[in-house]
Amino acid sequence: MRFRRLCAAVLLAAFLPVPTPASAAQTTCEDVHTPVRFGLIQQTMYGRLCVPRGATTVQVLVPGGTYTSGYWDIPGEGERRSVTRSMNSAGIATMAVDRIGSGKSTKPLSILVDVPNQAQAVHQVVQNLRPRFAKVLVGGHSIGSAIAMVEAARYRDVDGVLVTGMTHQWDYLRAVPALTNLIPALLDPKLSLRGLDVGYLTTAPGTRYTMFHAPGPNLAEVISLDEATKDVVSAGEFVTTALMSNLVLPASTTISVPVMTVQTSADYFCGTPPLGADCSSPQALVRSERPFYPRAPRLDGHVVNGYGHVFNYDTTEADAYHAALIAWQRSI
Repeated sequence: MRFRRLCAAVLLAAFLPVPTPASAAQTTCEDVHTPVRFGLIQQTMYGRLCVPRGATTVQVLVPGGTYTSGYWDIPGEGERRSVTRSMNSAGIATMAVDRIGSGKSTKPLSILVDVPNQAQAVHQVVQNLRPRFAKVLVGGHSIGSAIAMVEAARYRDVDGVLVTGMTHQWDYLRAVPALTNLIPALLDPKLSLRGLDVGYLTTAPGTRYTMFHAPGPNLAEVISLDEATKDVVSAGEFVTTALMSNLVLPASTTISVPVMTVQTSADYFCGTPPLGADCSSPQALVRSERPFYPRAPRLDGHVVNGYGHVFNYDTTEADAYHAALIAWQRSI
């Protein structure tokens, strides 16, 4: 009798659905290919849209040069390296995009790929999301931050701007030498297979730790992952980032929504003004950057310590960093 009951229990268990973990059940992710236009030229911007059940806020996230949307969802350490999964767990939807020319987005001639055109593409992504969400935020890292600032300044269609890995005061003594690590993508053993023109650049093999991670820990598996997933950036993106973020009238001067700036004290964009913003504390960072956002009703700041430019890879201070992002988004 016991044997029959045991067999019945096994058969019943085999045919019953296995419960999905709560965190997985509450968030639905999909690949989205948004048609965008540069003037008369049709392109497609890829994005990974993840929506927690009941989410009313979405954050459009733009990666920096030589990175793709994967920068916002770095695997390993659970959610500690993933901004998107951390935001989703807090009920905030995310749309991490590949900049035009990189990742799964279309790849036009590099001369067409600059910050204004990237901002126009992101604007069209925002417009597609707006009917679905009550609050739309735009954020970026490095060159992606320049794109986010220009999008918010020109199109005035977002409710807040997140700026990471970019200030208006650069330490050129460190930043310019770092750029010597860039080579045409067509000379890279992996990326040359894409057939991109000479205006697309990437990092020379073996340079990513020094350029992006130092003084963070030199972990072989992390640097290998970064090297294996590296992408491209156009020369035009570099030039227009410099022109529109600090050399000419910064685009940020006309942003009229709340802004949060998150920097790492070891980055090229931090130092002793005017060679880098003052990143000695969140308060110092806000004081240093506030003149560049005269119309923003709020400027909040957060500082990560002990890591280099791509601090999404950091795990030591990730919890505080993500908590600051969540608190800011809920407060505006």
